[in-house]
Amino acid sequence: MATLLAVNVGLPKDVSWHGRITRTGIWKQPVTGPRTVRRLNLEGDGQGDLAGHGGEQRAVLVYQIDSYRYWQRELKRDDFTFGQFGENFTVDGLPDDEVCIGDRYRIGSAVFEVTQPRVTCYRVGLRMEEPRMAALLVSHRRPGFYLRVLTEGQVEAGDEIVKIASGPEGMTVVEMDALLYLPGHRRPQLERALRIPALSPGWQDSLRTLLDNDLRGLGATAGNTGLTPAANSPPPAWPGFRPLRVARVTPESRDIFSLTLASTDGLPLPAALPGQFLTLRLRPEAAGPALIRSYSLSGRPGAAEYRISVKQEPHGAASGYLRRHVTAGDVLDVAAPRGTFILAAGDSPVLLLSAGVGATPVLAMLHALADARSRRQVWWVHGARDGDSHPFAEETRALLAELPAGHAHVSYSRPRAGDRPGIDYTAGGRISAQQLRDLGLPRDADAYICGPTAFMRDVSAALVAAGIDASRIHTETFGALSAITPGVLPAAARAPHLPAHPPGGRPGPTVSFARSGLAVPWHPEYRTLLELAEACDVPTRWSCRTGVCHTCETAVLQGRVDYSPEPIEAPAEGNALICCSQPPADLVLDL
Repeated sequence: MATLLAVNVGLPKDVSWHGRITRTGIWKQPVTGPRTVRRLNLEGDGQGDLAGHGGEQRAVLVYQIDSYRYWQRELKRDDFTFGQFGENFTVDGLPDDEVCIGDRYRIGSAVFEVTQPRVTCYRVGLRMEEPRMAALLVSHRRPGFYLRVLTEGQVEAGDEIVKIASGPEGMTVVEMDALLYLPGHRRPQLERALRIPALSPGWQDSLRTLLDNDLRGLGATAGNTGLTPAANSPPPAWPGFRPLRVARVTPESRDIFSLTLASTDGLPLPAALPGQFLTLRLRPEAAGPALIRSYSLSGRPGAAEYRISVKQEPHGAASGYLRRHVTAGDVLDVAAPRGTFILAAGDSPVLLLSAGVGATPVLAMLHALADARSRRQVWWVHGARDGDSHPFAEETRALLAELPAGHAHVSYSRPRAGDRPGIDYTAGGRISAQQLRDLGLPRDADAYICGPTAFMRDVSAALVAAGIDASRIHTETFGALSAITPGVLPAAARAPHLPAHPPGGRPGPTVSFARSGLAVPWHPEYRTLLELAEACDVPTRWSCRTGVCHTCETAVLQGRVDYSPEPIEAPAEGNALICCSQPPADLVLDL
């Protein structure tokens, strides 16, 4: 019979790490005597990052003494103590290759249910002083698992662990862990896993995404779509940059203009998806550094040419160069269409909400809906200063007229005397929560929002308040993406910059961060592209930092990467895992 060897608890504390402070509850200490287990936690225990740890589905973490012995041999260590792996229960028995999701156990006076394998996280590596630990737990198939508390009660070291029910489908912790993190996400196994009611909602969502993409026929080049939205789009139509000819330059409003781009050989360009963007490499000075900028596609998806639309910023180097110097017949270096802000197929209503130049990606979506003569309810909601700054006004009216269920609401914050209410615009003022409530937008709609950061934040909150589920709300950011740095305490924001203390020696390849407008020489002392980005205060997204979770998956606009260590599963074609990769040659990343 299995036995509870130790009950381990610990409250979050601040730890110095990589020059920053991270809050973590990974340090656990064994306690004596009975401890109360409640629905959300164990008495005296806490988590530093509730987004990734803790909660009802992850109330108690379990790890086995047999795995302690295994890692002592593998890592040549003899300094382990109970709680070493951040677990609450150290147990004798309950191996990961025998315990199944949905199994139920009585320990002391409490009853538990197995919900999912351990979350891959850098903090177990921090605790173990082994940065690879998150990947090793997965690749060696010894993750440990979480318990949900079905009946609150008391537990203490020495309690017997009694199995009282078996989970349906008999899928072990090891099988479930491999199904999400390792290559080869087979449909029968995905369907089997999704039949287990006890599986935590987060894992269900990830596996359902994998299954949906399998049904869509996406192959191995799609990467792990269950772990990151970065993999949820087709691979780029061509590698790096290719020359495209400027066919037309068209003014759209006072400060927005469009460039229509065509192939140099006269052949149709590969189709883009509605909502994607292009990245341009510009050289205002032949011998000077390149400017790399991304602009949303605003034309009809599937057209033989691409159309991008650009806002002339008052001091914008790239937009100023395009407006003043680029004319029809010029040739520009262009990377293939990319992006995951894509109109999803379906029958649900569609809300297309934008302000200013944010209209561009949702306009491409409106083109796609009109081209298909979609019978979906479609709402076009746009905010502009006045008629002179309102882009695509006639174009959007014509497209909405082609839809049997098209609706429009246009707000002018400062209409001119000649702007006609009811014709040019619907309401005065900025788009507000009250305006959106008054529209009676359908609660089962999928919403796509693009515009200034504050606009997207406020509109998203207003839609949630109006009853639309947050999972249905999608936003597109033109600049740097918001960072994901779990557990790291906030610090004063800094604009991306060259490293304050660059390593000495001969510089290596140039790494360009396209969204941040920064080009930096590589040096092996950085170890990974993630560490280089952090040295430059480029906003990054990560969790495991060792090639497991794919949170750091980033589009490669030009070049390729080498891996050390190798990731558990390769990213989607055209992407890279920056937490474990290095550049062998010049590289352009969509960061």
